[in-house]
Amino acid sequence: MSDRNAFLEPGMLVRHPEAPDWGLGQVQSVIDGRITVNFQEVGKKVLDGSRVILEPVFD
Repeated sequence: MSDRNAFLEPGMLVRHPEAPDWGLGQVQSVIDGRITVNFQEVGKKVLDGSRVILEPVFD
């Protein structure tokens, strides 16, 4: 997994920088570089942490 995603934990809110139309997402799990996120607009996605750096949302 990219070190830039190492901070992710289940429950955190994130956005996908290349897919803003997916809306806000909640991290479900981070296992062996695969990040499962439930996005408001598109549902559950499993992402390769070496290919995308998710943006944390703190509001």
